[in-house]
Amino acid sequence: MLFTSFAMKTHFLSMVPLAWAMRTAGHEVRVASQPGLTGTITEAGLTAVPVGEDHDLLPAMEGADVGAGVPWHSIDLDPVRPEVHAWEFLKTLNTVLPSAFFAHANNDPMIDDLVRFAREWRPDLVIWEPFTVAGAVAARSVGAAHARLLWGADLLLDIRARFLRRLAERPGAAQDALAGWLRGALDRHGLLFEESLLRGQWTIDTLPASIRMPLGEPTVAMRYVPYNGAAVVPDWLREPPTRPRVCLTLGLTARSGADYLLGSLDGMLDAVGDLDVEIVATLNAAQRAQVSRLPGNVRAVDFVPLHALLPTCSAVAHHCGAGTWSTAAIYGVPQLISPMVFENSYRARRTAEVGAALVIPQNELTPRALRDGLLRVLEEPRFAEGADRLRRESLSDPTPNDIVPVLEKLTLEHQELVP
Repeated sequence: MLFTSFAMKTHFLSMVPLAWAMRTAGHEVRVASQPGLTGTITEAGLTAVPVGEDHDLLPAMEGADVGAGVPWHSIDLDPVRPEVHAWEFLKTLNTVLPSAFFAHANNDPMIDDLVRFAREWRPDLVIWEPFTVAGAVAARSVGAAHARLLWGADLLLDIRARFLRRLAERPGAAQDALAGWLRGALDRHGLLFEESLLRGQWTIDTLPASIRMPLGEPTVAMRYVPYNGAAVVPDWLREPPTRPRVCLTLGLTARSGADYLLGSLDGMLDAVGDLDVEIVATLNAAQRAQVSRLPGNVRAVDFVPLHALLPTCSAVAHHCGAGTWSTAAIYGVPQLISPMVFENSYRARRTAEVGAALVIPQNELTPRALRDGLLRVLEEPRFAEGADRLRRESLSDPTPNDIVPVLEKLTLEHQELVP
């Protein structure tokens, strides 16, 4: 079993529980990524295969414009937005993302080295993070079965399907740039393009059913199991809180340069400084340097494992990063969400609709809005009730160990013999 993700820590971490379920079921497991992720993979106790060269994704995306002056970090793919259905938006996104995103996350040296490794090691199944289509190319090169393992809502496939439908209505109106880019990679290895290389032969979805996108794809549901990397439970977390505890986090991705917070950390923390709560703010050194004074009820920590922290919390405030959201959902923690990018708005909206969250749009996230929002989430029982319903729904999905026999069966059905 070969797992693969481009070298972004948060995109890999959600793969670890399934990789270990496969390993403990007796399968050989390797994890391939660019060299920058090697330490994170081996910290998880898994065998790393460094392939190709490290990507330059974040700098490349900083300069990307998806039309009408909208930068990448403001892309909102929530299908309730009329703009998402517009032909010009779909055409522009399909043109920009291959060159500004996919070609960097899946750079040529990575794809070529991953194919080389697959041809040497001959995996039976390749499980790839949904942006890491290099995994599908490697699987195709040896006739292995392959599946996507989602960490969030499947908006990428939703947008892909919309684009293809609209393109079919307008023959010759645009080039399928994403397929064109992938064909270039396939040509180097004597392989032909097929749509499953962007969709997977099936999809493993970790979202609870009420949040999952019903796209009609072959899907295996799997319970999200939190894994935060190498971690130690600090002494202060071993003591029960004496007043409501609130986690305030910007997520791990912000530490890699994608800082989603608009506004002043000083102002945000000051606004909640007189509340009768304990605020645990996860801030690295650079983020902590932005804070001139910590209020008395704020504990700033560089890192604490969310699967240890959130069960002790009465609320969590965050930007709707996939790991934070999923961990809050599995532990039934009410959420205050200020979504920013890609599929965050969709997930935030659906969480609010099922009663488990209050959403504050980024352009409305003032210190006063943060304060008022936290008070509502803490004081209105409906948020705790909605979060508990979401927790029970999440726990009803099969665990990674439970789905191993399903994946074994699907592997046998989809494998092809390639000399």
